[in-house]
Order: sequence, then structure tokens, then C-alpha cells
Amino acid sequence: MGVTVSLAQPRHSLGSPDIQPQILVLKEGTDQSQGKPQLISNINACQLVVDAVRTTLGPRGMDKLIVDHNGKAVISNDGATIMKLLDIVHPAAKTLVDIAKSQDAEGKKIKINPPAPHSSDCTWNYFHLTLVFCIKKVSGGALEDSFLVSGVAFKKTFSYAGFEMQPKSYDDCKIALLNIELELKAERDNAQIRLDNVKEYQKVVDAEWQILYEKLAALHASGANVVLSMLPIGDVATQYFADRDMFCAGRVPAEDLRRTQRACGGAVLSSVRDMKPDSLGRCQQFTEKQVGGERYNIFTGCPAAKACTIVLRGGAEQFLEETERSLHDAIMIVRRTIKNDAVVAGGGAIDMEISKHLREYSKGVAGKEQLLVAAAARAFEAIPRQLADNAGLDATGLLNKLRQRHHAGDVWYGIDIQKEDIADNYVNCVWEPAVVKINAITAACEAATQILSVDETIKNVKSEAPPQMPGRGMGRPMMG
Repeated sequence: MGVTVSLAQPRHSLGSPDIQPQILVLKEGTDQSQGKPQLISNINACQLVVDAVRTTLGPRGMDKLIVDHNGKAVISNDGATIMKLLDIVHPAAKTLVDIAKSQDAEGKKIKINPPAPHSSDCTWNYFHLTLVFCIKKVSGGALEDSFLVSGVAFKKTFSYAGFEMQPKSYDDCKIALLNIELELKAERDNAQIRLDNVKEYQKVVDAEWQILYEKLAALHASGANVVLSMLPIGDVATQYFADRDMFCAGRVPAEDLRRTQRACGGAVLSSVRDMKPDSLGRCQQFTEKQVGGERYNIFTGCPAAKACTIVLRGGAEQFLEETERSLHDAIMIVRRTIKNDAVVAGGGAIDMEISKHLREYSKGVAGKEQLLVAAAARAFEAIPRQLADNAGLDATGLLNKLRQRHHAGDVWYGIDIQKEDIADNYVNCVWEPAVVKINAITAACEAATQILSVDETIKNVKSEAPPQMPGRGMGRPMMG
């Protein structure tokens, strides 16, 4: 960082006593801002970020359309998602983005297994004790076409000719989960087989077929109705299973196979020798169902674990993504509430109650600190005020009603969007997890303290890269 700093020197007899030499402490060209203007600049930058997301608050909040540098459009009213997508460069405003990310992670702690890159079928899996939960997205149709599967569901994989003849439904189904390739393959590169005559070559071919048929016969003898494998299942195996009223699917994603194994039991086998009955998974019913332009394999009545899959439908990709985010947030909040069963009333009720306590506390504080506490009390009223504004209600009138109610001891009264009035939100089951609210208030206070404590910003000048010599093409003589 380069800043020119003037340091006062002691007066001496040589030269003028008023001349103070300038000493270059930091790199020349460094941008330096300090004092009250810098503090105001930091506050204004944070206020701009707040203005960008405040209209998304509440059930009547508006959406934001964000286009990244690659031209991808994202439509969302989730504040944390918007903060992540905003390309914020102001140092103080970036503090709010970091806090929003940490708060979002704290409120929705869970293990998320994202889909593979470039996957058109998005899958998020949530594992909690014996619960297996998954969200799938299928383009087409309307949101009302979405449905819940009380089990495991995943998109049907590529199948060879012959799969049309296989049954598409079973009751009391037995499932073989494999990590085995069931097809004849070409030899690897540089593989050599030295033979003396054609008969020996035929023996090699017959041995390959024999090995494949032994695997297929072992699967049929095990009593399995459905065969799932992470590796390919060829046309010969597909026709073999079809002739014996068995269903098969190859190239099943490892995540889907693992969910099926956790829900239906059994084990993922790397060999079919000595298969035991407990190696097979089980479910009450298996069906293959057409969903939009895709076919889905659905397993219900899974005994090993409680499992469910939500299949979301929608016309636009952005709409599906936003629906998934909203559903994900709702599930995480419910999970957080179950894990920490302390809740407070939402709709601005707890914010108004905190504001009332701070306002009463400020009356007993002497000096200028009283103004600070009163300002914090007003800040807490921003939540119910914004909820009312976003719903198109009279925010001033509703806040006056809330102040009167909370002064009378009705601590759970907040904004009721449906009735366009105030109501006891605890009775109406409008709740927030107490741990999430505590974390939000703590993070907000830390952010305000940090931003107000910064009175100087020193931005280092970008270093100039040395010019690169042009490359020498093929056949081009070296410059000498």
C-alpha cells in the first residue's frame, strides 16, 4: 500500500523551523480515505446493500433479477442468495455479505450433496439419522403438478433395446444393488492374445460369454426383481432380464444408488458370487412413472429408513431454482426448530418487544449513551415496518398499534399479512427459531460495531505486471 505520510520533525537551527519534510512510508499512488467522510461513505455503502434486499422481506416481498458476467439470469427473493450474487467491491459493504453468508449457513446447517457439474437433473440429499430426503426438478408442467413420493425416486437411466419388454411395476420387490459391469467389452488397448488356431480363439469368446451368463444366472437365482448397477448393463443382459420378467437399469448415479441402499437396505455388491438374501434391498412397491419428458423409477414402502422425494415441476428453469431454494429454506428452518425447540413469534413481534425493552432501558441511561440505545430501539422497528411496506399496508398506523399492544404486555403481537392488521403471531403459528434470531441480532450488532469503528481505508495501488515478450512460433528464429 502506498500512502504519503507527513511526519513532524523537531525544530533545529538549520533551515526553516516551519518546514516538515514528507516521508514516503507507503507506495506512491495508494488511495487513502480517512475521517468523517470515510465513515459516512462506509455507512452509505452498507445502506445501498440494505436497500437492494429490503423489498424482498416477508411473504409479499418482491423478487430480484440478477444477471452475472456470463449472462446467466437468477430470479430470487432470498436475501442470502442475492447477497452472494451481488458483485460488491466496496470493502465495508463486503462485510455485510460475509455476515449474510455466515448467518445463512448457521440458520440452515445440514450436509448438502450438490449435483454433478452440468447436470440437468438437480438433486440435493439430506441425511439426518434415519431420514433420507431428496429434491428433484423436472422441467415442464405447472407447480401444482409437483408431488411427494414416500420413498426414493430418480430419473431412469439409458437402457438398451429390450427394456420395453421388462415389467414396470412390482409388489414386495427385491432389489440387487451392484457395482458390476454386465456387458461384453472390447479388449483394452495394447492387449495381446497369442493363439495357434481359430478354435482357441473361439474358446476365449465362449469364456467371455460364459462369465457373463454366470453373473446373470446368479442374479436371477437370488430372487431379485430389480437390478440396479452403477456400471453399464448391456443389451444381452437387458434382454436376458426381460425374458425372465426382471427390471434392470445401468449407469445409475452413485448418489441415487446410495440413497436406495440406505432406504431399502441390502448392500452394494462388487461380485455376485455367494449372494445372500440379506444382500438384497426390499421395498413394498416399485413402479416406473412418466414425469414430463422423463421416466422415473420410484421405490415406496422402504423399510430400512424413512425416505421421501419431492419432485418439483415448473416451466422456467429460474422458477424451478427459486422454488427449490424456498423449499430448501423452509425445510432447514423446520429442522432447526426441531433440533432447538425454542421459538419466538415472527412477523416483527419479537423485534417490537426488543425495541420496547431498549426504549425503556434508555430512559435510565445517562449521557449520550441514551441516544445510542434509543437509536438501536428504532432500528429494531425496521423489520415490522418493512413487512408492512412490502405488503402495501399502512406501516405507520400498524406500528402505532403494535407499540400500544406491546406496552400493554401482548409480547407476541406482530404484523398479520393475511388480515392486513396486527395479531398474536404465536397463536397463529408464525414462528422463528430462537437460535436463528439470536444469531441474526448478534451478527447485526457485530457488523454495525465493526463498520462504525473503521475511520480510515487504505487501498493498495495495483502493481503493474512487467511486459511480456512475444512468444516465438515454430520455425521463427530467435532475436539476437
